Amino acid sequence: MSFEQLTQISGLSGYEGEVRTFIEEQVAPYADEVTTDAIGNLIVFKKGTGEHKKTIMAAAHMDEVGFQVIKIEKDGLIRIKFLGYSHLRSAYMSRIVFTNGTVGVIGSSVPPDDLKHFTQLYVDIGLRSEEEVKKHVNVGDNAVYIGPYTELAGGFAVAKAIDDRVGCHMMIESLKSLKECYNDVYFVFTVQEEVGCRGSRVAAERIKPDIGLAVDITPAHDTPGDLTGSNAVGAGPAIKVSDTSVICDELLVSTLKKLSEQNGIPYQLDVIYVGGTDASSINQSHFGVKAAGLSVVTRYAHCANTLASLKDVDHATRLLTHFVNERYDF
Repeated sequence: MSFEQLTQISGLSGYEGEVRTFIEEQVAPYADEVTTDAIGNLIVFKKGTGEHKKTIMAAAHMDEVGFQVIKIEKDGLIRIKFLGYSHLRSAYMSRIVFTNGTVGVIGSSVPPDDLKHFTQLYVDIGLRSEEEVKKHVNVGDNAVYIGPYTELAGGFAVAKAIDDRVGCHMMIESLKSLKECYNDVYFVFTVQEEVGCRGSRVAAERIKPDIGLAVDITPAHDTPGDLTGSNAVGAGPAIKVSDTSVICDELLVSTLKKLSEQNGIPYQLDVIYVGGTDASSINQSHFGVKAAGLSVVTRYAHCANTLASLKDVDHATRLLTHFVNERYDF
């Protein structure tokens, strides 16, 4: 149930407080220490018992992509900017909801085929004057996609904010399953990933881990017209090899592959040429940290209807648990 609930909470980049409160309630009974830092990261510590334990930081981001108001026009149309990247054409004609519950529809000032920039979009809340609109929405207000959680045929789920509430869900479930853990593990629920992986950098500087693992989504390549690559929904957790921002540590990639094979977990190797995760900021923190990524392959990211395989989610959660509980000899 927590996965569905997580997707439906509003948590735009920089405004993750409601998500953080929900997660803290879930993890508190299973953690040795729970801390919120100045930027808003939720840092959940599980003390290890191993003689040669390492310090591991696993990071899943709480924020989702969305919108912020930049201007109210005289005719009542609301101009917005993106917080986090959204596709112009997937934003167009989507329904969104503001923090106070006001619902709007995104329209375009130009023919849809001519859309080239977010400043050509507007939000219509059904009112046609600046004065009336400002009773409901004002400059600086935030909105996210409306995307109900729905389970589809074949064991799939679709919802808004699966990026990256699925990673948050995986870390919650992994923590719950760890009666004891070999390593000192910091499950960090990060902020502002969608606007530059900001929260993970701050947290990594604080924790100074030996190992970093980004727990996130990655794009599928199994539908027509999408990016080129090998990722497929339903083919198992994606073990990141590289993306635009990070080249993952070879030892950690090998360890993830080994743990998958030892425990009967299907997996795929994730190489993408667009996008990145918190692994990059962890990797470059302090004097450098060995970093890797564990992802769930999804279709239609950064919109109201991201699709994922629930089997992939379960398999990835198991792999995450094995990874943080492994002995590392470097």
